[in-house]
Amino acid sequence: MKKTSCLGEFMRYTSLNVLGMVGLSCYILADTFFIAKGLGSNGLAALNIAIPAYSFMHGCGMMLGMGGATKYSIFRGQKMEKEGNRIFTNTVYLVGIFALIFVLLGLGFSGKITGLLGADGQIFGTTEIYLKTILLFAPAFMANDFLLCFVRNDGGPGLAMTAMLTGSFSNIILDYIFIFPMEMGMFGAAFATGLAPVISIGVLSRHWFARKNNFHFHPEKPDLRLTGTTFSLGIPSLISELASGIVIIVFNFLILGIRGNLGVAAYGVVTNISLVVTSMFTGIAQGMQPIASRSYGKGDAESTRQILRYAIVTLLGTAAVIYGMVFFLASPITAVFNSENDLQLQKIAEEGLKLYFLAAPFVGFNIVSAMFFTSTEQALPAQIISLLRGLVVIIPAAFIMSALLEMWGVWLSYPVTEGLVAVFALIVLIKNRKRYGAAA
Repeated sequence: MKKTSCLGEFMRYTSLNVLGMVGLSCYILADTFFIAKGLGSNGLAALNIAIPAYSFMHGCGMMLGMGGATKYSIFRGQKMEKEGNRIFTNTVYLVGIFALIFVLLGLGFSGKITGLLGADGQIFGTTEIYLKTILLFAPAFMANDFLLCFVRNDGGPGLAMTAMLTGSFSNIILDYIFIFPMEMGMFGAAFATGLAPVISIGVLSRHWFARKNNFHFHPEKPDLRLTGTTFSLGIPSLISELASGIVIIVFNFLILGIRGNLGVAAYGVVTNISLVVTSMFTGIAQGMQPIASRSYGKGDAESTRQILRYAIVTLLGTAAVIYGMVFFLASPITAVFNSENDLQLQKIAEEGLKLYFLAAPFVGFNIVSAMFFTSTEQALPAQIISLLRGLVVIIPAAFIMSALLEMWGVWLSYPVTEGLVAVFALIVLIKNRKRYGAAA
């Protein structure tokens, strides 16, 4: 009975979170599609250059949301209601500080940031417009990330999914309206993306109006101890997003030298499809997290380990389906974003999809492993996994393999990196298997 109940809860949380995360990833994918149709390859290159700034901002929101909500869920398992309210209040303060910093960067430094990201004269203007608009919407993006995590950990995975999907579908509709009928260009794409989290927050507000929330804001002084806990447990999420942005910058730099702006546009297709694929694995990991943290908080080692097994089986099955679809549908997938019917762009992107997504099972395993370590208060291995896959291994691999194999090397550096990190993650999981129920 216990195992059946655990499986049912896992399936409920995971399915809802996968659907929600796929919808959330459509923020950028919708921009990619409509910008490719409305602004061509230069618009696509500009978007890809601006994405790292969005990744960093989103990463900070996820760091605070996941760090605070994970500790909140552990407190729930330990029936420490007062401490749960304190971690929520402290996280609100942190979100406000970080959001203000991003807004100030957008107001005063968007041009300098655009130059640092590598935009040239041909696409500088459109890149800066997108970047500045996104940064000015930082309070909405970060508040949405933070609230999604807390609502999900407060027994509301269905509402979190509804909020993510509503925001994403609104973004798609607004993208079309702003770019085509209203002819607002790159600003229209960024404005539509910025409005999406505002709409999502509106949906999440139902959690309070229906009086289903078990966490409450109580004004008090910021707590440095809780801040440290939030950062420690949330840093893997920040590293993953930040590293994703840094990797895009590095890959853009390498590809510009090999194939120019056309190669960057092709990489834009690959990396934006990758956002959707990664979101599926992130959905599995985030679906696992609340129930793993709660079981860990109760000291229930058996359930904690069982949840991890369910997550691994689910991610491997998902990875097999994903690669099969990418391999056989690479041509039509690329054609969707190739509005100018450029044969070179088509060839580069098709080849990239087939090689890049060899990494799928390893990516899923690494994301789930890092989240599981976070869920059970093992911050260090989660941080190491995130650093290895996001910076320490991938960047040297990209430089070395691109020097040897050019574009093939760029594409293959990703699966090679994820495969090596997956071996490390498996070893650490096996060594730490006795600790998973230690919280009580």
